[in-house]
Amino acid sequence: MMREARPPATKQPRDENFPVASLLLSRHDRAAVLAFYRFVRLADDIADSDRLTADDKIAQLAALESGLTTGLSTCAEAESLHAVDAAHGAGVAEARAMLKAFRQDATKDRYADWAELIEYCRHSANPVGRFLLRLHGEPESANAAADGLCTALQILNHLQDCSKDARDLDRIYLPLPWLDRAGGQMAFFDPSRPEHRRRILDTALDRVDHLIDVAEALPGQLKSRRLRAQSVATLALAKRLRDRLRSRDPVRERVEVTKADAAAAFLQSVGDRVFARTRRDRDITAAIVNRSGSSFRLGMQSLTDEKRRAIHAVYAFCRAVDDIADGAAPVREKEEFLDCWRQEIDTLDTRAVSPVGRELAHAAARFALPLHEFHAVLDGMATDSADRLRFAQDADLARYARQVAGSVGALSVRIFGAKDAHEFALDLGHTLQLVNILRDVDEDAERDRVYVPLSRLNAWGVADGTASAMVSDPRFARACEELAREAAAGFAAADRSLRSLDRAALKPAILMLESYRLILDRLIARGWTERRGRLRLTTGDRLQLLGLAMRPA
Repeated sequence: MMREARPPATKQPRDENFPVASLLLSRHDRAAVLAFYRFVRLADDIADSDRLTADDKIAQLAALESGLTTGLSTCAEAESLHAVDAAHGAGVAEARAMLKAFRQDATKDRYADWAELIEYCRHSANPVGRFLLRLHGEPESANAAADGLCTALQILNHLQDCSKDARDLDRIYLPLPWLDRAGGQMAFFDPSRPEHRRRILDTALDRVDHLIDVAEALPGQLKSRRLRAQSVATLALAKRLRDRLRSRDPVRERVEVTKADAAAAFLQSVGDRVFARTRRDRDITAAIVNRSGSSFRLGMQSLTDEKRRAIHAVYAFCRAVDDIADGAAPVREKEEFLDCWRQEIDTLDTRAVSPVGRELAHAAARFALPLHEFHAVLDGMATDSADRLRFAQDADLARYARQVAGSVGALSVRIFGAKDAHEFALDLGHTLQLVNILRDVDEDAERDRVYVPLSRLNAWGVADGTASAMVSDPRFARACEELAREAAAGFAAADRSLRSLDRAALKPAILMLESYRLILDRLIARGWTERRGRLRLTTGDRLQLLGLAMRPA
């Protein structure tokens, strides 16, 4: 009866985005993987069928599960996977977990928040990785990285197929409150309005970035060289699809990896296998810094290897939490994401779960970094997470600058080996944050953030209102001029402080000081009434700073 009612197969292993039973695996293991795939594909097709009612789907999935557990079935796929489990001790438990997700697909078509989606992925995707680990006799310590990879792949598939799923299945995996922030479902899926969904897609991809960073540790945790090679290839394809989804619109076009991408991933996996290359946690944090494009990278290059490793960890943490605060998720969910980081900071020495966390643990132990400074950064990011941000007084701005910039400075000078520069770091952090605020006025206004205190604006006759109206008021420029003078005075004070400090140890901080002083000079020269977008350093500026970095302190 199952064969008569089964829906037509929608995919074969070769049609999937990511390797299923590739030639990287042994022939013996490929047969087991294919049995698992065929059973799961059948169950998935039942859940997605447009010919079956929800009750019919639930009944057929129940019959599949019964045949899988007993081995007594008219379904060849269930019998084959039951036999695989008997031979390898893997397959049945993982497939049953996935059946839970498919039953959910039969009755649930919307998600309330990211946590609910991640819980779905725990059943719909993670068992695939768990099956492969058990099949190859891998340790349970690899589970967390494998889960990160599988969840990332599932969400990438959701993003890739978001328009198709909504149209063909009336199923939307992105949380509804996220879509509401883009104007609702109709606005999100309107092909003519890409600006309504870009921030939502990028916020989801920020979460994928975190999952991929966790998954990067997987190849180095595997004993099987063949499974390690397949994991390398899968990671490469996941990053390629992520990058494509960053730059292209899955509502307006099909975004996918190509055969050329698959070939490149295969070659990378073979190369890593031949040369025994594995990505360490420190490589992952360095990659986060490199892909950020931040001007901080220049200062980092002047450090010794161990100090650079530590500062990479601090910056990667700041990058991750800043992306949370700047993202399009609802405030409650941003707070939950930040709370996950609070928990990781509190357990660095015993239970860091991400590569960034593990590198922070190493840095904190090596350089006696005070953990309360990381919590201060998180407090600042919680402020940035609000849907609307205004500071009443200068004291509010000063407290915020201490959290988001002073804390980073306090951590950095410890790594640089200049503990006596603590006050210098706090003051310089305040100055750099003033420059950030002046540089990013319009970008911040798009997020309804105005960092210039209302007390200053009121003194110039600018009343609280919409951020766009406030920064467009010609009198807003007067308050910017005030802050610019304070920032210039801050740089002058930093120059005086440096006379009594170890300039050699503080060279990275001096490079940051000079790069931000250049930005401030350009902002002042340009003026405040016609900002014309965000000002950035030129190639010539960077070469000038590079020359400074190469000179002895």
